[in-house]
Amino acid sequence: MVGENVTENVRTIKNIPKVLSSLPGVPIPELLDVRGEVYMPRQPFLKLNEERVEKRGDRKFANPRNAAAGSLRQLDPRVTARRSLALFAYGIGTGALDTHNDSMDRLEAYGFTTTEGRTKVATIEEANALIARHGERRKSLGYDTDGVVVKVNAVWQQNILGATGKDPRWAMAYKFPPEQAETTLRDIVIQVGRTGVLTPTAVLDPVKLSGSTISRATLHNEDFIAEKDIRIGDRVIINKAAEIIPEVLRVAVEKRTGEEKVFHMPAECPECGWPVVRKNGEAAVRCTNPHCPALGREGLIHFTSRDAMNIDGCGPAVLLQLQERNLVKDPSDLYLVTADDLMELDRMGAKSANNLVRAIAASKENSLDKLLFALGIRHVGAKVARTLAMKYQTMDALMEATQEELAQIPDIGPVIAESVVTYFGDPGNQDYIERLKELGLNMKMLGTAASNENHPFYGKTMVFTGTLPTLDRATAQTMAQEVGAKVTSSVSKKTDYVVAGADPGSKYTKAQSLGVTILDEAAFRRLLENKDMQ
Repeated sequence: MVGENVTENVRTIKNIPKVLSSLPGVPIPELLDVRGEVYMPRQPFLKLNEERVEKRGDRKFANPRNAAAGSLRQLDPRVTARRSLALFAYGIGTGALDTHNDSMDRLEAYGFTTTEGRTKVATIEEANALIARHGERRKSLGYDTDGVVVKVNAVWQQNILGATGKDPRWAMAYKFPPEQAETTLRDIVIQVGRTGVLTPTAVLDPVKLSGSTISRATLHNEDFIAEKDIRIGDRVIINKAAEIIPEVLRVAVEKRTGEEKVFHMPAECPECGWPVVRKNGEAAVRCTNPHCPALGREGLIHFTSRDAMNIDGCGPAVLLQLQERNLVKDPSDLYLVTADDLMELDRMGAKSANNLVRAIAASKENSLDKLLFALGIRHVGAKVARTLAMKYQTMDALMEATQEELAQIPDIGPVIAESVVTYFGDPGNQDYIERLKELGLNMKMLGTAASNENHPFYGKTMVFTGTLPTLDRATAQTMAQEVGAKVTSSVSKKTDYVVAGADPGSKYTKAQSLGVTILDEAAFRRLLENKDMQ
């Protein structure tokens, strides 16, 4: 329903069974909803990076997680097949057995690979001991891991515990202490982002850390530098936040020589020379030039990114070349680029050029929420863009909205409202939107979320609990959100509907006591399809 279809690529992963193994006395289910994670083992990752640099002159992947994600999204399944991906199955959605452990045993019997070392324990003390053992052996594994997940085994107890908007309350991830390394901070350079924020970055003596060579680390802002008293020339201890993003943990103050230099943020933007400013109450320092070249470059990267217009094959290296050749100054110019233009770029053949032209053309059909996010309006992330698109349905209607009107929308508020009105009030931005219209970009909200405000779930607060007969909870929640509902995890006087399945637990009881309307799956589906509105 949402995302990309990577079925053909997944078929190339060797440890995913193409046919389920049959069990004596246990019929193969009509639907098996397997949850799992595709990963890249350590040795194939190192080999892939070596080939990218030596044979093709490409950049290395930062870590196996990025490499696995990129490999799974390849347009050509043959490329995915060469990447030696594997899958760990970690659960069953629809059709789960009475306990998580039983479900995992069943998956193994069907032919799936589950995580090694999976163990059922009776106490927290046993869980802690198991975590410690895994922590000691993690380096000997053939893949990278950053922790252990502890799960409640009984599904009926999982249903009672429920979930927040993002995470189940019946599972907890214990993260291992990240690996650390010591190196010298040689310099601090400034990078300017798409919103004009100046971000200091540490230039480090290259050092090996968690399987990759680190030579740079973000320093966030000047307050971060001051708080940790980071100076140019310091010996610093670094790690990878969440095993991915290099960061400076602390300074080895005892190793200072007196030659270290205190860093000061520049008074002018290093990209365009305009003055920079830091507003009261903000940690960010911003360039004051609305036409700073860095904003254009970073804005292009953001516009084409996955959560925005999702133009596959249009990465930073391609965009930089298009800018250098004066073919693209702002995102609207992308829609005028031809395959012949693209074939002039480095490492861009006819097939790749034609694929990219098709991807750019296809992005014109994206829904309004994607385009709003792609515009890079300050404070408007993907979620806010979707809220605005669902409320106003068209770009024209949104551009006419007042600040007072916008501030009344749930999850918007005065700061975002001011930012949106300021953006659309700018004549240059108005011309830019008009240019995108003329180029054929869609300016309307598409799909079920474009339903009108008469839908029975529009603007209603809904809670889902228990096991539904045919839908898993995440899918049901998405279906409700698509028509304008607000899904929460707890029942209160403000709740309009509770959708309950088997073993609904305390939420069901509370809904009864508060007089909240309770729906089963069948009633939920009827209302979703507007069949009770005749």
